[in-house]
Amino acid sequence: MGKQVSQVFDKRNSKTAWNWLAPALVGLVGVISWDIFVRLTNTPPYLLPGPGLVIKTLVEEWGDLFPSLLVTVQITLVAFLTAVVSGLLIAILFAQSKWVERSFFPYAVILQTTPIVAIAPLIIIWLQNNTFMALVVCAWIVAFFPIVSNTTLGLNSADHNLQNLFEIYGASRWQTLIHLRLPSALPYFLGGLRISGGLALIGAVVAEFVAGTGGTRSGIAYQILISSFNLEIPRMFAALAMTTVLGVAIFVGLTVLSDRLLQHWHESAIKREN
Repeated sequence: MGKQVSQVFDKRNSKTAWNWLAPALVGLVGVISWDIFVRLTNTPPYLLPGPGLVIKTLVEEWGDLFPSLLVTVQITLVAFLTAVVSGLLIAILFAQSKWVERSFFPYAVILQTTPIVAIAPLIIIWLQNNTFMALVVCAWIVAFFPIVSNTTLGLNSADHNLQNLFEIYGASRWQTLIHLRLPSALPYFLGGLRISGGLALIGAVVAEFVAGTGGTRSGIAYQILISSFNLEIPRMFAALAMTTVLGVAIFVGLTVLSDRLLQHWHESAIKREN
């Protein structure tokens, strides 16, 4: 019996390791192919720098690029957390009243479908005395909708038979929300988090591009912009690589959080042998 349990754990651990190793191998092959292509075609660095030059530039420019990345991280986190809190509260309000949902949900859709590039300049002008807050608002607009949409869907997807059972036992709307509808909505909410995290970063970067702010509070997008203007393409690629790593880290972190919260009871996160 103990041997069988050990084999099951070994199989699960090897599967988990392969889940991480497979994308890493694909990325490694991509980087090697990129380097080979640059060397064989003698592509100049101002068109496509090789990965070695990008890494070298990243090390040399770390003192300038990393503080800018931290500014973007701050904007992203504030916008993301604001989107989570506001999106969850509004979704709960929508779920409590169909009339409220039908009246206001279309405006959430309008907010989502309006190009942030078009309205970012207006937001920056309106909040010209607080550029950081203007950038947060822009990122929040992009990150807000997945939370509202997914959570509202999850709250409305609670088993109606269980809802009827709660009514039979005299449960209040608050008790039904806490003990039935919110747990039922958790997988949907966590799925919205994974989408919203990346969108918050995208919104922050786009807003920084539009704002074009420099100085000590400049974000990573400003460094990308300046590098492209000066044709410092290796530096631009280094800044892009940092942004990409940040986006992947956000997604992986939220995915791990989702798996931890769902692993013991939800089908999507249960680890199976086959």
